[in-house]
Amino acid sequence: MGKEARAVPYDPMAVEPRRYQEWLEQGRFRAPVDPARRPFAIMMPLPNITGTLHMGHALNHAVQDLLTRWRRMQGYNAMWLPGTDHASIGTHVVMERELAKQGKTRFDLGRERFLEFAWQWKDKYGELIYGQIRRMGSGCDWDRVTFTMDPGYHNAVIECFLRLYAKGYIYYGKRMINWCPKDLTSVSDLEVNYQPVASSLWYVRYHGADGESGITIATQRPETILADVAVAVHPDDARYRDRVGHEVLVPIVNRRVPIIADTRVDPAFGTGALKITPGHDPLDNEIGVQHGLPVLVILDEAGRMTAETGPYSGMDRFAAREAVARDLEASGLVERQEPYTTNVGVCGRCGTVLEPYITDQWFCRMDELARPAIEAVRQGRVRFHPERWAKVYLDWMENIHDWNISRRLWWGHRIPVYHCANGHPTAAREAPGRCLECGSTDLRQEEQILDTWFSSALWPFATLGWPEQTADLKYFYPTSVLATGRDIIFLWVARMIMFGLEFMGEVPFTDVYINPMVQNLEGRRMSKSLGTGMDPLDYVEQGYGADALRYALILRCSQSQQDLRFGEKMLEDIRNFNNKIWNAARFVQMHLGGFDPAEGVTAGSLGTVDRWVLSRYGRLVREVTEMLEAYDFDKAARRLYEFVWSEYCDWYLELVKVDLYREDLAPSRKQAIQHTLWTVLEGTMRLLHPIMPHITEEIWQALPHEGGSLVTAPWPEGRGIEQDLAAEAQVEILMAVVRAVRSLRADLGLASSAAVAPVLHAGGETRPFLEAHREYLSGLMRAPGLTIVGEAGGSITPGAVGTVAGGVRIALGVGEADRHKARHRLQAELASVRTDLDRITRKLADASFVAKAPPEVVEEERRRERALRGREQTLEGYTRELG
Repeated sequence: MGKEARAVPYDPMAVEPRRYQEWLEQGRFRAPVDPARRPFAIMMPLPNITGTLHMGHALNHAVQDLLTRWRRMQGYNAMWLPGTDHASIGTHVVMERELAKQGKTRFDLGRERFLEFAWQWKDKYGELIYGQIRRMGSGCDWDRVTFTMDPGYHNAVIECFLRLYAKGYIYYGKRMINWCPKDLTSVSDLEVNYQPVASSLWYVRYHGADGESGITIATQRPETILADVAVAVHPDDARYRDRVGHEVLVPIVNRRVPIIADTRVDPAFGTGALKITPGHDPLDNEIGVQHGLPVLVILDEAGRMTAETGPYSGMDRFAAREAVARDLEASGLVERQEPYTTNVGVCGRCGTVLEPYITDQWFCRMDELARPAIEAVRQGRVRFHPERWAKVYLDWMENIHDWNISRRLWWGHRIPVYHCANGHPTAAREAPGRCLECGSTDLRQEEQILDTWFSSALWPFATLGWPEQTADLKYFYPTSVLATGRDIIFLWVARMIMFGLEFMGEVPFTDVYINPMVQNLEGRRMSKSLGTGMDPLDYVEQGYGADALRYALILRCSQSQQDLRFGEKMLEDIRNFNNKIWNAARFVQMHLGGFDPAEGVTAGSLGTVDRWVLSRYGRLVREVTEMLEAYDFDKAARRLYEFVWSEYCDWYLELVKVDLYREDLAPSRKQAIQHTLWTVLEGTMRLLHPIMPHITEEIWQALPHEGGSLVTAPWPEGRGIEQDLAAEAQVEILMAVVRAVRSLRADLGLASSAAVAPVLHAGGETRPFLEAHREYLSGLMRAPGLTIVGEAGGSITPGAVGTVAGGVRIALGVGEADRHKARHRLQAELASVRTDLDRITRKLADASFVAKAPPEVVEEERRRERALRGREQTLEGYTRELG
């Protein structure tokens, strides 16, 4: 920390890796079962092994580490379990992209070689991810690292499937699902992204089958006309009421199909007549099932036209769309074509336009699983922070559909079902010798794997040894908090609650904290593919350090905001904050020579400013603890920032410098200052530690302390620090006077280094207080000629400028040489203020602006108007006083 000298910048690169390695070597993050201590557990939301971590992970991990470190300091046996997810479809996408660079596909490798490649990928990116997590200072229990395809975890996944299958919750059926023609697998509704696409609406004539006039439909997908089996109209649509029951001919294929009535048809769309294609549209599929219509499929799994489509066979679906449209036009069946923009579902992983597709899939019934999970949130056994997300959760859960749990991929947990030659399924952990239904010995395992979210739904208890009743499981389950993003409330949070209640009989966690989504300053999602993202370690290694990144993110991690806009200026601000802390600590350490915390001080030896900062520190401890309890992390970080920067550094340190630099400083006064300097700095390092662990450990280790590491130091308790309202009120007056004189200097254009001679008019108990602290005032105001008189005493010198602060009337004389310059400066600023005030006043007088602008914008303009009016009055007063 060194001798007192000019300010030096803090170097996180020299501190952070060294301190983190020490914590690992000392086992500071290990959390073995300890019945004598209360457990606190967080299970890390699993990063996918698809690549390195992004800024959203940095925020989420900063929140989890804050909670874990804080609870550990409070005496909990705090355990944060790290791990990664195999992320089947996401990993397939990135691996197949890599194979494509070599001109290969997974089918060229075959299942076994592709899985070997996948394990190599996992080893490479798993280590990169864990390296990123460590570099960010995350205090995980690294003895508990889990991967979702580890043998023990795989055993839990298979056990889960077999139990649900035995209860009849899992079934096999032909259903319409979202299908990705590129990845050749089904995609969950929750993993579909919708994008607006400019397309066309074709109005196509279907002739009457028996010579009638026929009917016109509007469609965006002419290629699917080949699979039409009906035309539907609304039963209350007078245009078509008499046509229901008649038949029309499907263009090109000339198939006779009925005109049916169904209330799900929108009469306002197109012509009000809807072509029904149950094999290629979810709504059409529903209508077809209810009306007993056949299902025709004219696309294969790769999105190509099937052999049944004749001349279009083998065409890509989009090429077939144009070809069919041309043929319809050539036949005179297209009445018109118009531009049309529609939302198209694309694969959330690879971006391919999805197909509604009917295929054999495995499903899990959700009604029985959802009911207790709904009640758990309604009863408050699981609490969401912010609370508004509970309604989002409940709305989805109360309208839940059966879950398509199978994926036609290779990387993942293969479904433990064996099919015999006669089509009978047998669910078993190992391959059975024969079919349990018919005795056939010709068995093959199901090719499909389980949805990634099926296996990750077991994360809170499979990581603790389930299905075995391990000591870890009994001690740490249910866990304490889940911190995650809003995008996986349905995909993951809801399913963990359902599975926890089903298999453990208890919720998996009591609290769910939904952190904001990180965006760039323009409000765009941070993504490397969009050119808006950056590896968080790039910022860390640029010299800002992990602590600065963590604090910058936490400082804006608000429950009132859904999104967090991130920019590098945030890091610059926290780097400055770290430098401020670092140099304050250097100053304190230099003045702690001969200090022993065990000696203590008497209350009588503490000065007013000591009692003030100790009282403010005690208030800080209570407020920060309450804010963390309420998950108001941004408020806690802001309160700490304000206290350290302003109250401790800018005020208390500057005040006691006046004492410390006196040659006649009494030993008792020095000891009181040392005690206060150390008490507040040491305690504040403990308060800051969960957010900025490295710099606080470095400073704390250089101070007198008890214990081996700040990681396990006790959390400060505000109960032990007496609140001194009298000292707070007195020092507030002192600060108000200093601020006012400094403001007068600035307004008048007087150099900050120039000596001034203000006159303070104070009555009652304020005057003797100011007299007793004259040296503080003189020193901080650079006012060796300070005069303090009674409230009515003295007269204000003509040409002096006055103001009132803290109940004290202040007069600051301005010399003849400076008066003209000051008057010119004031008049220029007054003109500027009046210009701004006139513009805002006219804006607020505009009824249209007040009516149309967002309320918060109008209120901000009114706030600025009030501030400008106050500034105008102040400047006018100064100008008058200068003559």
